[in-house]
Amino acid sequence: MNRFIRELRRREVLRTAGLYVGVSWILIEVASVLLPTFDAPEWIMRAIVIVAVVGFPVMLVLAWFYDVTDHGIEIQGEPTDTVVAAIGTRKMDFVVIGVLTVALVFSVYMNITSGPEVNEQPELVSVLMADFDNRTGDSVFDGSLAQALQIGVESTPFVNTYQRSAALRILSQIHQAEVTALSEEDAWLVAVREGINVILAGSIESDGSGYEIVVRVLDGATGEELADAHGDADSKLEVLETVGAISGDLRKALGDDSVGSGDEGSVETFTAASIEAVRDYTQAQELARAAKYEEAVTLYESAISRDPNFGRALSGWALTLFELGRTDEATAMWERALSKMEMMTDRERMRTLGLYYMAVSANYQKAIESYESLVAAYPADGAGHNNLAVAYFSTLNFERAMQEGRRVLQIYPSRLLYKQNYALYAMYAGEFDLAESHAREVLEEDNSRSWAWIPVAIALLARGESDAAVNVYNDMADTGTRAESQANLGLADIAIYRGRFEEAITLLEGSIAADQESENQRAIGTKYIALAEAFAGNDDSDASMEAIDSALAASGGLARQVPAALLYLHHGRTDAAVEIANELSRKLQPRSRAYAQMIFGIIDSLDGRHASAIDKLVSGIQLSDSWLLRYYLGQAYLAAGSAPEALDEFNICQSRRGEASSVFLDDLPTWRYLSNLPYWQGRAQQELGMTTAALQSFEEFLTLRPESHPLAEDARQRMQN
Repeated sequence: MNRFIRELRRREVLRTAGLYVGVSWILIEVASVLLPTFDAPEWIMRAIVIVAVVGFPVMLVLAWFYDVTDHGIEIQGEPTDTVVAAIGTRKMDFVVIGVLTVALVFSVYMNITSGPEVNEQPELVSVLMADFDNRTGDSVFDGSLAQALQIGVESTPFVNTYQRSAALRILSQIHQAEVTALSEEDAWLVAVREGINVILAGSIESDGSGYEIVVRVLDGATGEELADAHGDADSKLEVLETVGAISGDLRKALGDDSVGSGDEGSVETFTAASIEAVRDYTQAQELARAAKYEEAVTLYESAISRDPNFGRALSGWALTLFELGRTDEATAMWERALSKMEMMTDRERMRTLGLYYMAVSANYQKAIESYESLVAAYPADGAGHNNLAVAYFSTLNFERAMQEGRRVLQIYPSRLLYKQNYALYAMYAGEFDLAESHAREVLEEDNSRSWAWIPVAIALLARGESDAAVNVYNDMADTGTRAESQANLGLADIAIYRGRFEEAITLLEGSIAADQESENQRAIGTKYIALAEAFAGNDDSDASMEAIDSALAASGGLARQVPAALLYLHHGRTDAAVEIANELSRKLQPRSRAYAQMIFGIIDSLDGRHASAIDKLVSGIQLSDSWLLRYYLGQAYLAAGSAPEALDEFNICQSRRGEASSVFLDDLPTWRYLSNLPYWQGRAQQELGMTTAALQSFEEFLTLRPESHPLAEDARQRMQN
């Protein structure tokens, strides 16, 4: 081995190898900098590396057999020869060391100065699509092409599309008359007012038996044309495919560098079967955004009849059925939508899964994961940010919900839905003034948005202005049939809160009849629960039990099952309450299992098993820290003789009154659940010797309850003692 190494040294193989590596290293580093500068193809860099690697063994062989001398290149002599080689001098050692040093320094410098690769996110580009100028005379192209183009353009992550319905609402305000069409000129008016970056204005006209489609990209500030794209379709069936190709060209014009690497912006969401299906879907979407759900359902059904694989339409139909309270139909439709996910784009697939997790399976953590993936891939996706906020809210993380709500409002400051939702998050967080101010802003622009009335009424109740809250619900009832149904529940909620049970019974019985006509199962079930609570407050056990049975027959869900179990316990039907608790304990959702623990804990407390009751309630809070569990944990501590802990829990309930405004997080008012809280606070304060505070709490309670209420007599006796 030593002899071989000496031979390598004598033949200058090692020096030559070092020189080769150093020169190759420098060459590759220089190429990595210069080639991208001149937009050279990637294969050139790969070729340089391959040549350098393949050349290394070739160089070693040549160095073994040949020597560079002052007489030129000669074949290496035997060890006994006395050949004097220029490359074998000490000078060559310095050359090799110098080249390697330069290569090392250059490499270190490049690594330090280049730093970690930073993927810069392009600035968000807001886009408003004007209605297509339909010159064909065929109404099937009205609305459908703009919708198809929007889906294609939305494949660009940094693009956010401005809702057509919001643009029409703004135009109606500008012109002081209802506007139903969005022309190029009107789109420019909206763009200037709202600071929209780009307008897309398209046209379609007949060209023999085919069609010619042109889309122009206009500057939102000046209306000046920035670019255009056009395409030809040989038949009506090819129009959607042509629009998909045009959307790819538009994405390039908007700065999307990904187009051309396997994604040409085709409109994958729509099957190529029917442009008529696209038209029906587009109209259904507009109606759903305007809360005209019954009309929207008809058009979704028409779209699916034309194209059974239209996954996007199935998803919209399912969501609309859910909004109508037709929960069984909505669940079945979600299952159909999930079966067609292969027909959706990645963006729509993540949206559909997120909605399914929230609306059907109530798996809010999975919903958060879906929406976080969606907004990471598409930072401008308003629905993604909005529904991510809703998912956080559903896990009682109101701070994150408000944070995400603010984020989506920064992207879409004029979207009334997002502003309305932000008002609701603020309400649940107990920020009543903030909730009211945002809700009133929504109502000033569109008072038909029924959910925006709720934060206003709750804010007034929080300030002790019950009569003013009643007026708000009365005003809400005048804005439409669906709003009237919700308003009647709000009025009944206030009536129960104030101890006016007969008034609540009258309101609810009339409202339930109206809901039965519209088949709103969720509203029917919720109102039957409120009716059962009113009957219980009126000491009519038989009527209360009958209402409970009607509620559970109409609709399930926590908002019906949990209060039903509490009412069963109130009426001494422990077996029925246990049955509900057992069902909830088998659910995957933490909130369901938390309420099961609460019911079991209340039963233990009623039976005098105080330690077990507290353990169950605490374990339930660890699953889901809900307001109602805190409320009953306070009562369990009080029953166990632990007044300090009880008062602490009741004070937590007082500080978290916002959650009690709709305790089951469905935006349906339950302010009535706060009516007995002052009584329990007074009990705990009295046991701790806080006499003045206890008297104030009992007085507050008695202003809300009639003399006949069981707790009212106890409160009066405690005040006398």
